[in-house]
Amino acid sequence: MTSLEFLRDCDSSQLKSDSDPQDYKRHEAIWELFTSECVYFLDQLMVLKEVFLAMLTNLQMRDCLHDVDSWRLFANLNELCLVSFGFLTSLLRVIKESWAGGGPNLLKLLTKAFQESICHCLQKYCLNYSAALFYLDSLKNREDFGSYVKWCERNQECRRLQLRDLLVAPLQRLTRYPLLLKNVGKRSRTEEEESALQSVVEQVDTSICDLEGKVKWLDNYQKVKQLRDSLVWLPVWERDKQAFVPENLKHLLKSASLENLISHRSLLHKGKLVLTENGKLQNVYLFLFDEFLLITKIKRNKKSPHRPPQNQELDQLLKEGCTFTVLDQPVSLDRLQLKNIDQLNAAASGLPQSFIIMHQNRYQQCIAAFILQAPTEAVKVQ
Repeated sequence: MTSLEFLRDCDSSQLKSDSDPQDYKRHEAIWELFTSECVYFLDQLMVLKEVFLAMLTNLQMRDCLHDVDSWRLFANLNELCLVSFGFLTSLLRVIKESWAGGGPNLLKLLTKAFQESICHCLQKYCLNYSAALFYLDSLKNREDFGSYVKWCERNQECRRLQLRDLLVAPLQRLTRYPLLLKNVGKRSRTEEEESALQSVVEQVDTSICDLEGKVKWLDNYQKVKQLRDSLVWLPVWERDKQAFVPENLKHLLKSASLENLISHRSLLHKGKLVLTENGKLQNVYLFLFDEFLLITKIKRNKKSPHRPPQNQELDQLLKEGCTFTVLDQPVSLDRLQLKNIDQLNAAASGLPQSFIIMHQNRYQQCIAAFILQAPTEAVKVQ
């Protein structure tokens, strides 16, 4: 059953026949909350569950796509469906009672629903959302998984919506709740009722703000985790050709631990530049963390399709299996000096949009210098 079919069965005639303009607007706002929840539950959540999740479960019972983790894709979708259905049925019952003027029951329902289940359940789903998209991208090149997704998306229940469009629905729903609740609050009969509804709105807003902080941290954690696995730290005898270490002593030199280096850092900025080294130009990728700068050289996976480097972002490079070889030791931000090369000198040296990064030791001596060139002046300033 679609949301339209369900709503046809719901009797809203009392809403239309209401003679009091203030009550009519209040009932209309409540009815908007209810109808939008119907669309969310029937046309989005249930399509995800009954079309995509059910088909995946059915295929796995037949020993197909058995390695696909349904939780990583759909998280707590079943719980979302139960919570939304429970909220819908309770809201419909309260709405029918409220046509006669019963406001307290609605306030009690909204307070309990958002405090005990809706916000908590949606937070759990939203925290998994970015990981779900990354997991979906990692599966899309598989022929069997691609056929499964295409078959599901052709289902008439999807109404031309793709899997990505449906996966984002709970996030969109969470951000819409405050607007719908405020709309009901503006049309309250009493100040007490309006104040109570405002408390519910504040609770949802707090939940969204808390989620934004967690998602930002989680997004950084996942990005740094992916990057850690793609960083290559050469041993000292390979980074510095003058360093000689006998073969039987190399095991005594502890290898660099990228786990300790970047796992608990925040990645502030990243980007592709051109490094001038020994009179030659080579593409490098810079990673600016909260405490240091890493300059790396991109090494492409031979199996990955060749694309113009300037058009590729970090996520695409990681998907293609590229690695990033650290060219030098991390440049601590308190030991870093940045020197701009003006346009006149840059043009004279044949290095437009260029600048110099100098790495100094604690005695203010320059121990390394990198002449870097940006593709445009805007990128350089950034």
